[in-house]
Amino acid sequence: MLTKNEIKELIAMDRNSKKKSAAKTGKRYYNGDHDIKKYRIFYFDSEGFLREDKKRSNVKIPHTFFTEIVNQSVQYIFSGGRIIRSDKSELQTELDNYFNYNEDFTSNLQQLLTGCISKGSEYMYMYKNSDGKTAFQCCDYLNVIEVTPLNSLDGKSYIIYMYNESADKGKKEITHIQVWDDEMVHFFCRENGGDIKGDDSEKINPCPHNLYSGNDGTICYDSFGCIPFFRLDNNPEQASDLKLIKELIDDYDLMASSLSNNLIDFDTPLYAVSGFEGDSVDQLQQNLRTKKIIGLDEGGTVDVKTVDIPHEARKEKLELDEKNIYRFGMGLNTVGLRDTVSTTNIAIKAAYSLLDLKCQKLETRLKQFLRQIVRPVLDEINSEYGTDYKPSDVWFEFKHEVMSNALENARIESLNQQSMKTKIQNIKDLAEFADEERISSMIKEAIEEYDI
Repeated sequence: MLTKNEIKELIAMDRNSKKKSAAKTGKRYYNGDHDIKKYRIFYFDSEGFLREDKKRSNVKIPHTFFTEIVNQSVQYIFSGGRIIRSDKSELQTELDNYFNYNEDFTSNLQQLLTGCISKGSEYMYMYKNSDGKTAFQCCDYLNVIEVTPLNSLDGKSYIIYMYNESADKGKKEITHIQVWDDEMVHFFCRENGGDIKGDDSEKINPCPHNLYSGNDGTICYDSFGCIPFFRLDNNPEQASDLKLIKELIDDYDLMASSLSNNLIDFDTPLYAVSGFEGDSVDQLQQNLRTKKIIGLDEGGTVDVKTVDIPHEARKEKLELDEKNIYRFGMGLNTVGLRDTVSTTNIAIKAAYSLLDLKCQKLETRLKQFLRQIVRPVLDEINSEYGTDYKPSDVWFEFKHEVMSNALENARIESLNQQSMKTKIQNIKDLAEFADEERISSMIKEAIEEYDI
């Protein structure tokens, strides 16, 4: 079992982890919390000191391209239909109850995939629900520390799961720490980052994985025989999809925000005034704002100056950034698909090509992940019904919905129907040369060929 000092050291190491730091950044950007929100404007004053300029406009606009790209991938993979399938009808019914038509599981699975893509990895936790059935819940990657045998003194694997809660009207922050092994879970806590101690709020500590009341009222318990945490990685490096496009998104945020700042700062003309009647420049400014009239001495002039903002160059830069964000983020850029009347199905499929390529790679890892969580469910089904189902009896299928040109689809369907009618008529014309059974078979094949 891990000692309290080991747990403290492992938590400190986790806080300094580059992977966790990148995961936090991915989570921030998915939630629209971009680096542009920390943007500040500085200048050198007359004495050469660097000062923050708090008078100039400083618009901070995050553009949530990353959120859209992540959601596109999740929606594309979970377009609909059964994912976990079996050719055995009885087993398929059970799988539907556990997975496919279980709203809790599908919701957690989508949450798992969202976290995996945005943060680089995400966990699923296995537990027993109120009905005594095996169930699964998504678990935030940032709250989990995976301890390998190389990192523990006893040479065993552990999972450390943490979550925070406030107490004493927010004056006290309590971190609850759970240490999981293949049989038990140990509960600890720490207050305001202090020493780690046993969690007195847990009546049974340590506790088996599952604790429940038996039919006779006695307390029963069992364990899964494994650490009930399963990890899904976005790629072999456990890197977020943000890694390849973060600089592009930051550049887009900066360009768009700077353009807004320029439009705000230079939305009014500059007045070059010589020879005016008044006591001060303040009075001149007040007259310009309110009366729109100023008095000038003999020979005085007013020259109105305007500033041309190079918006065309910035517009082109923004368009280039947007194009590259979807290109390197392997997302679906819907800008080119707005004119659905003139966009052909071939062009639409081409627009989906990068998204499809990325999702196919992720689906391979997702199938391996689902294979892991299906095994304990099969064991439970076999134990309950006396069956002998094997993992090989289960397979996985992802159906993708791709938008299409409805007008072109209708035209293609009309042509197919016409071609089918022509072919059937040609077959009927051969009736005198073939028997009735042969003619019927040929007509059936023609209908199946056009799938109408």
